[in-house]
Amino acid sequence: MKIIKDFESAKSVLSRQAPAELYPLSPRLRRRVKEIFGTDDPEQAVRQVVNEVRNRGDAALVDYTLKIDGIGLTSLEVSKQQIASAYQQVDKELVSALRLAAERIRSFHTAQKDSIWSRVSSGQLIRRLQRIGIYVPGGTACYPSTVLMTAIPAKVAGVSEIILTTPPGPNGVVPPPTLVAADIAEVDRIFGIGGAQAIAALAFGTESVPKVDKICGPGNIFVTLAKKLVYGAVGIDGLQGPSEVLIIADETANPGYCAADLLAQAEHDPLASAILITTSPRLADEVNREVEQQLKSLPRQSIAAESLENRGKIVMVANIDEAIKLSNLYAPEHLCLMVDKAASYIDRITNAGCIFIGNNSTVVFGDYIAGPSHVLPTGGTARFSSSLNVGDFIKFISQVTIDEAGLEQLGRAASTMARAEGFEAHARAVEKRLEE
Repeated sequence: MKIIKDFESAKSVLSRQAPAELYPLSPRLRRRVKEIFGTDDPEQAVRQVVNEVRNRGDAALVDYTLKIDGIGLTSLEVSKQQIASAYQQVDKELVSALRLAAERIRSFHTAQKDSIWSRVSSGQLIRRLQRIGIYVPGGTACYPSTVLMTAIPAKVAGVSEIILTTPPGPNGVVPPPTLVAADIAEVDRIFGIGGAQAIAALAFGTESVPKVDKICGPGNIFVTLAKKLVYGAVGIDGLQGPSEVLIIADETANPGYCAADLLAQAEHDPLASAILITTSPRLADEVNREVEQQLKSLPRQSIAAESLENRGKIVMVANIDEAIKLSNLYAPEHLCLMVDKAASYIDRITNAGCIFIGNNSTVVFGDYIAGPSHVLPTGGTARFSSSLNVGDFIKFISQVTIDEAGLEQLGRAASTMARAEGFEAHARAVEKRLEE
């Protein structure tokens, strides 16, 4: 891992330069995009997909799934029978783990919902979104945890209908663990389509896929760009990029734990970022050695190694104050505090998707079972956005009631302001009421 030994150099390196969605294509993927779409610009390719799905509906979904994934779809929607039979194909221990995770996610977001509802003023109404779409990555892998982490907050918020889209596996079938998780989370309908075409279908609707009010969930660059393009026709939760972790550690931290957590992020994706900021030269050396040792036995060794080579960093700082300044500058998706009296530093953290406090609080718990959604802001967007939560699935409608006393008290001020802005009809609308 690259080692940075002074605060100013680290500050330069950790300053975000590019928007979250602009992560680069590999040469192989760029060639593949050129073959399919006639352009190696991913945004132009995604625009083609979105327009085709908008104009041709289901036919475009079938065509692009064959062209991009090599899968000939015979049906877009997963049947209730397929969902029921999925339980027979999933290990019982995994089903139990998914149910436990669902219980904890539901409990966390129910508490959040109760808090929001208790603080609503008399001048506002809360209304749930009617229909939302959730996107769950897939294809070569399956992510039942993402199903739980997106659908359950929506369900707790009271969303009327939840539509899930996810790429089918190489056999053309949505993986059974994904279906089981969707059933546990009470998803209403499931469609085995992925990529930009799934986002377009949710945004505009097709003969089979209903149009939704908002699209939530992470995905690759094509999914992210599609969400960006359809925003305005529908709401989106954000533009999630590659996974990232930043660990602040002092001499009390366990180097094996630090290395394990860095590798846990690095194995996600060659574009994932794993960063350690430490006040201890000894810890820096030990973590570096631990990373090399633990990496040797990982099944996803090549992915993790590429991530650490290109984006892994160990930063040396003089004190925890400097570490926190760098962290707030970087605004990481996951922030781990592996320092003495870790909880005492929480109030000084201003930018992070989720904070993991203490040596035992590995990011893995946040990924699967702690309770808060693991759909988090990346690419520095934690400066202004939040993790997926109940608030993403509700809206506030303001209400105004003016009685006779209010008319007398506020009318002249309102008409004066209207005329100052050049809106005579506005002023007269108030004054007509005052005169009568």
